[in-house]
Amino acid sequence: MIEYTWETADEIDLAMAKRLKNIRRRRKITQKQLAARSNVSYASLKKFEQTGEISLISLTKIAMELGLSEELRSLFTQAAYLDIEEVIKDGK
Repeated sequence: MIEYTWETADEIDLAMAKRLKNIRRRRKITQKQLAARSNVSYASLKKFEQTGEISLISLTKIAMELGLSEELRSLFTQAAYLDIEEVIKDGK
């Protein structure tokens, strides 16, 4: 069974950006500080927080600097099987 979502990719990305922005603020780190510490340009970080758009490597660097690398590392590790055929193929 395929899981459907009513959100667009842009909406999901923006929600993730807002969560990371909240974590940054909670830790009392400015955008400029995080940009310097993560080696991600200030412009890229600012754009990410506003639009959700960022490269995967920059997202990884930001997550690492915020101490969230384990959360990023665990993405897609709990993906449910869609049907029995997928279970069988995974076992081979």
